Amino acid sequence: MKAARFSRFGAPEVLEIVDLPDPRPAAGQVRIAVRAAGVNASDWKKRQGLMDPDLPQTMGYEAAGIVDELGEGVTDVAVGDRVFGLSEGGAAQAERVVLSWYAPIPASLDFASAAALPVAGETSARALDQLGVEAGDTLLVNGASGSVGTAAVQLAVARGVRVIGTGSAATHDFLRSLGAEPVAYGEGMPERVRALAADGVDFALDVAGNGVLPELADLAGGPEHVITVADFAGAQRHGVRFSRGDGGRAYYVLAEIGRLADAGRFVVRVGGTFPLAGIAEAHRAGEAGRVRGKLVLLMG
Repeated sequence: MKAARFSRFGAPEVLEIVDLPDPRPAAGQVRIAVRAAGVNASDWKKRQGLMDPDLPQTMGYEAAGIVDELGEGVTDVAVGDRVFGLSEGGAAQAERVVLSWYAPIPASLDFASAAALPVAGETSARALDQLGVEAGDTLLVNGASGSVGTAAVQLAVARGVRVIGTGSAATHDFLRSLGAEPVAYGEGMPERVRALAADGVDFALDVAGNGVLPELADLAGGPEHVITVADFAGAQRHGVRFSRGDGGRAYYVLAEIGRLADAGRFVVRVGGTFPLAGIAEAHRAGEAGRVRGKLVLLMG
């Protein structure tokens, strides 16, 4: 099968498409013929050598496609079913991939939209769970218009949470359509939030990593009410929790998103699609921040 890989760290030019053996599913896993695979910031961090030091490395954690082989004990899906999910081995940007966590693709979503969901959905659901956000709470999402931000907004709204979301003026109509109350980021952001919530907010989730953790902690009544998924150094400096998977994952959200999407309560914004052979260009577009929405590789 064709797969994306790099054998040295560096610029997007180090990415190559290679032939690798077809993977085989273990017990409880499924293999899919990939139709679409998501591209995330973690991909170019890996490529730059900021994560795993080993070489070579394959690419990608999320994909959508058609089940073509079942691992032992799998009874909840069948060969031929459309599913989306997460690859434990980080090799989802390929013609075939084994998924350890998966759910049926809702009828309302195509393969590209489904492939854009797993990482953002799991990241945001995990952070909401770690915060302990419940119905009736007020949540501030800093960076609400990105892939993780929009997932967090919609999952929180579905829980009965009031959501205030920061974003550029160009994103405000979109954020309102998701159920959030938008405020502009930048200087004066705390005052704009307090104009909507005079006593501040119950919790804050930072997905932008733009250096405002002290302001978020002040608005939320202390750093213990703030989680960031994007600012590790800032979290250490300001006593804020950094959400990571070693404290438990929120894989249940795959099925939840499917139900919400089919009910018209969860929308996905795909910002651009590329063929597998265009993976280097996808990295360039993502690193440059030129695209609103998720970048997706299409197979076949």
